[in-house]
Amino acid sequence: MMSSHQLFEVLVAIHITSGSIGLLSFWVPVVGRKGAMTHRRFGKLFIITMLITGTVAVGIALTTLSDPVGTHPHLSTHPIFSDSAIISGIFGWMMLYLAVLTINLSWHGWLVIRHRREPQMNRAWHNLLSQLVLTLVAINCAWQGWLIEQPLMIGISMVGFATVATNLWYLYRIPQTPVNRLREHIKALVGAGISVYTAFFAFGAVRLMPELALTPALWAVPLVVGLTLIFYHRWSVAQQFARSGKAA
Repeated sequence: MMSSHQLFEVLVAIHITSGSIGLLSFWVPVVGRKGAMTHRRFGKLFIITMLITGTVAVGIALTTLSDPVGTHPHLSTHPIFSDSAIISGIFGWMMLYLAVLTINLSWHGWLVIRHRREPQMNRAWHNLLSQLVLTLVAINCAWQGWLIEQPLMIGISMVGFATVATNLWYLYRIPQTPVNRLREHIKALVGAGISVYTAFFAFGAVRLMPELALTPALWAVPLVVGLTLIFYHRWSVAQQFARSGKAA
């Protein structure tokens, strides 16, 4: 029977494979011509791989929570992570939160475009349930961060609360105009990219230099780059509609 560490390693391998494909495909729709066939194809590939990556990350988090030391034996002698509560907090609860955040943003961003002619369909039960689940795991991430005195976990949980708030604002905003739909699509899918790049940078660093996992600067890089992309493309979409004279 497979041990917790073996299962963990299998999940990590799948996670790295799907995540790497997704993070490479992310840049094609970001820098390419919007709406083109290449944009749609690589955008779909990005969404699929993000949903797989997020789902596998849930398994990684749950495996870690069930056996924190067994899944991370290389951290057992590290001065920062020798406490199993720290491993559970950072690589269990926070990983679970980031996984749900990635799934939430990818799913929401896909629905926004899929239901562009029937925006009320975006308020389907599964999308609303996703907002509730993200809220709960964000609260838990902040709570667990407070328990183990890790302000990074509390800070990163704020992204989840902001995501749910902006998602719900869009879902119940009337009317839902074309420009708002595209801007929401950009926010959600670039946000999913931020989430996964953050996890890859931070948790990937653990295997090389564990202390880097808790370095705020490492977490800030994907966030700053991603927010810059979101604000730029949202502004660009608004400008395009204004120049074309189309109804926003």
